[in-house]
Amino acid sequence: MPGIVIVGAQWGDEGKGKITDLLAEHGDAVVRFQGGNNAGHTIVREGVEWKLHLIPSGILYPGKRCVIGNGVVIDPRVLIEELDALRARRVDVSGLRISSNAHLIMPYHLLLDSAGEAKLGSLQIGTTRRGIGPCYADKAARLGIRVQDLLDEKILKKKIMAAMEPKRLSLRPFEKDPKLDLHTMTEEYLTYGHRLEQHIADTSRLMWELLDRGEKVIFEGAQGAMLDIDHGTYPFVTSSNPLAGAACVGAGVGPKNIDEIWGISKAYTTRVGAGPFPSELHEEMGEAIRQRGGEFGTTTGRPRRTGWLDLVALRYAARLNTMTALVVTKLDVLSGFDRIQVCTSYRGAEGAQFDDFPYHQTVLHHTTPELTELRGWKEDLGECRTLSDLPEAAREYLLFISEQVGAPVTLIGVGPGREQVIWTDAGRETLIGRNGSAPA
Repeated sequence: MPGIVIVGAQWGDEGKGKITDLLAEHGDAVVRFQGGNNAGHTIVREGVEWKLHLIPSGILYPGKRCVIGNGVVIDPRVLIEELDALRARRVDVSGLRISSNAHLIMPYHLLLDSAGEAKLGSLQIGTTRRGIGPCYADKAARLGIRVQDLLDEKILKKKIMAAMEPKRLSLRPFEKDPKLDLHTMTEEYLTYGHRLEQHIADTSRLMWELLDRGEKVIFEGAQGAMLDIDHGTYPFVTSSNPLAGAACVGAGVGPKNIDEIWGISKAYTTRVGAGPFPSELHEEMGEAIRQRGGEFGTTTGRPRRTGWLDLVALRYAARLNTMTALVVTKLDVLSGFDRIQVCTSYRGAEGAQFDDFPYHQTVLHHTTPELTELRGWKEDLGECRTLSDLPEAAREYLLFISEQVGAPVTLIGVGPGREQVIWTDAGRETLIGRNGSAPA
């Protein structure tokens, strides 16, 4: 049973990087299957913080095969900077492979993204302005530039010209920007190609070979289920599909290669940018959770909106992903509260109760949370390493979540360090079944 998918079960920022890093120790390869450098994963090892944006979280293991799949959109400048920063810290990046079919973020994508958000004014979606949306739009319009194009000057120049032609009117305000000069752009991206050539590969074939040998592959998603372009809170979503099903498309493997799907959820809820957030907290309580949890974006530094755990949205995410397990992170952030609230249903503007996630956006925008109150706990959880170490109220909280979502809790985060986790029996059994040894 070689394939395990790690997905965000909320609006992103759930701690997927840390969990992927933990599982990568017991795996043979990690493949990132969607998104771009609008996402960021933070890993803390022995008190040292690592911030990754495009490179899979398994890169910190020497020689580990790490793959950027075809479903990812890549800003080559950002990727090279990330590689250089890792090399400067003596990290072995020789195991990195980049899909030749992945699409590239171009200078005009960055300009159009920023300009598009500015035009929306108060209706802004809240993108990171990293060019992600325009790049995916070009991919769908068959005007995209792919990684393999970096290795052919003639093709690269033709494709840039073809991509820019229908954008002339939109790009008119930037016509004097030197970054949009065809010759400059071509030379710049050819240089990127020379820097990255050693890493470019047919990554789908690589995945097939690994899986056929029974090796263990971790499929790493970015963002979260509620930001899915089809099933999330559209239009306040990302431009790709952060669901488990997209792991197959974004990595070039078949559905039968997936055996486990782990959804990652914080013990509370956060969201970055605009869009509906029924369980959002304001004023003192929301700010307290933000400060305790360090809720500021890895990529942008933006403060995250905070709220009580939303089980309506979490049940929806569990169904969309057919989650086999749930990981609850940042449980320690809730220590010190006498009582903890959990959103178990929504109340509509006309009084209707919604136990399931509303399909109509107008309804969702006008819902309020129906809250269930649970016991809090005072104890610091940072040193807890087994379920029995946790206060009784914390165990009750986890059981309540598991029963509501319908998935076993396999792993619990009780601090930022990679060692600050609790493996449950369900989590240990999953890894024992894979490699015969349980995590320490």
